[in-house]
Amino acid sequence: MFITLLGEHFVHTALLAGAVVAVVAGAIGVFVVTRGLSFAVHAISELGFTGATGALVLGLDPVLGVLGGSLAVGAALGVLSLRGRERDSAIGAVLAFGLGIGVLFLSLYQGYATAATNLLFGSIVGVDDAQLRNLAIVAAIVLVALALLYRPLHFAAIDPEVAAARGVPVAALSVAVFLLVALTTAEAIQVVGVLLVLTLVITPAAAAQRLTVRPGLTFLLSICIALVSTEGGILLSLAKSWPTSFFISTLSFAFYAAARVASARRGG
Repeated sequence: MFITLLGEHFVHTALLAGAVVAVVAGAIGVFVVTRGLSFAVHAISELGFTGATGALVLGLDPVLGVLGGSLAVGAALGVLSLRGRERDSAIGAVLAFGLGIGVLFLSLYQGYATAATNLLFGSIVGVDDAQLRNLAIVAAIVLVALALLYRPLHFAAIDPEVAAARGVPVAALSVAVFLLVALTTAEAIQVVGVLLVLTLVITPAAAAQRLTVRPGLTFLLSICIALVSTEGGILLSLAKSWPTSFFISTLSFAFYAAARVASARRGG
């Protein structure tokens, strides 16, 4: 049965979609972890779901709602340019308000909200060719932007005060990184869902940073961990018929746990 499934077109599409999302999530995740934006990613993903429910009310594709909601929240958080406790409290307030709006949208929608609720858990095996194309386009945008902005983004993430003193546009970069995170989050939601988006955006990067302090190698390890977790999760779900997101999150966490053990043994 497993070998037969490997020959199906929808499996090939799922594996390609998973690879695309994993590469982007692994890359942007390094900046997210370095800048301490894990809670922001959670908020963007949750409010992406609010965007999906809003799209249903308007008669639009929920995926467009996820993208629009994620970008709106990402832009707002980037403009605020808050730090530390102030940023976390602001994100918490926005998150609570946004989820309330999402509940309102669900109550206003008279049809079946299956398309939106599926985004809570992801549906990688349900990705079609058109969605794969859209994922590839978004991934290309994010990766090109990261390549162009890598040096100033890395500088601003490591030491924002010194970067600002040297003329680096820290505020503009803050908006840029939040928008890139929003695009990546909207992508990852379609694979692992809103509830597990941190699995691809945060965990691989956190594991990679435990294994090395070299920036280039950190990016490579983060992408590899995300890629192995995603592709392995898809294949295991085909073999076991359990949720794909469960396997992806389990593999990703296993890498993180192993990285912590390795770091502790080195005294890191």
